[in-house]
Amino acid sequence: MRRGPLLEGCTPWPEAFVDRYWAAGHWRGTTLDGLLRDRAIEYGPRTALVHGSTRLTYAALNRRVDRMAAGFRLLALRPGQRVVVQLPNVPEFVVTVFALLRVGAVPVLCPLSHRAPEVSHLVRVTEARGYVGPATHDGFDHTAMAAGIAAGGPFLRRVFTLEAPGTSSASGGFTTDPAGCHYFPLGSIDAPPAPAIARHADGVALLLVSGGGAGAPPRLVPRTHNDYAYQARAAAELVSPRAPAGSLDALPAVGADPGSLRLLQVGGAPLPRATAERIGPELGCRLQQVSGRAEGLVTLTRPADPDETVLTTLGRPLSPDDELRLVGADGAAVPCGESGELLARGPYTVRGYYRAPGEDARSFTPDGWFRTGVRARLTPDGDLVAAGPGDPSGP
Repeated sequence: MRRGPLLEGCTPWPEAFVDRYWAAGHWRGTTLDGLLRDRAIEYGPRTALVHGSTRLTYAALNRRVDRMAAGFRLLALRPGQRVVVQLPNVPEFVVTVFALLRVGAVPVLCPLSHRAPEVSHLVRVTEARGYVGPATHDGFDHTAMAAGIAAGGPFLRRVFTLEAPGTSSASGGFTTDPAGCHYFPLGSIDAPPAPAIARHADGVALLLVSGGGAGAPPRLVPRTHNDYAYQARAAAELVSPRAPAGSLDALPAVGADPGSLRLLQVGGAPLPRATAERIGPELGCRLQQVSGRAEGLVTLTRPADPDETVLTTLGRPLSPDDELRLVGADGAAVPCGESGELLARGPYTVRGYYRAPGEDARSFTPDGWFRTGVRARLTPDGDLVAAGPGDPSGP
């Protein structure tokens, strides 16, 4: 069966676009945790994750996910329930997210820097039943924050804490507070694997956070298994289309040895040309400019692009079915070569936020275009160039 129910509060892709993306082979009906299971079968003994002295093969990672998923089920996490995940860049983050997916729960991926105002907003909007975070991190008590949120509302009832190495919960790990919220060390969530739950790949896999701060609450972006798997697959093919290679995921890579780097991806903000020009000579690798948003659209330069393209542009869209528009303040298309606001839609760009009709009205057009808020212009070769307020090509 190709279509399944979408999570309540989400805007689906229109049927015609669903048919187009399936026919093009972008959407393939595989869940994200199903992809891990497939990789464990195909590449079992290969290294999947490295963190310090810890190395996990695909087979070992899949086994950990299976056992944690079974533990979550024993603690009454159910398909469709939302769980806020606020963990640092450690193997437990990967295991937890895949385990929740395997249970059928919906992870809400929360930046580690968010505090009670943002996290409580996410819990309230999603009616999250669970929270996963470090016990403490960089001097901040995440457990106390979660306890305060649980005491202030009816939703949060399971808190899973990642203890620092060499420490353990003072209570032995299993406690219940006066609000009826239960607390468990994340490392204790383990049980013999249970049979997999059948799910639809067009259902919402996870919720990403967009925006927030400066008094504005974060928005929630519903990503499906189909669209997120396609984005990951297409991006991987553009980065390493031939020989298998590992990747270093760091923000930023302070203290890392760059000697083996072949490709350095830079994103988040346009890279000044002077800095971009230093990467090849000083690091001995190729630069790839990447621009993307939680809502979807990803643009990137290609490894074979001319140096001028790599140094000065954000590249081209990831998918051949990504559609772009550049419009002026009146919503009309700007003349070729001039800058305007970038609008996008495509097989991995959502059609609306989660439970936010007011934001939808501001950020999406009636015919499904996402207003990125980014000013840009197109080169004759179809590459995007970020345009600031003083850009001379602007209208």
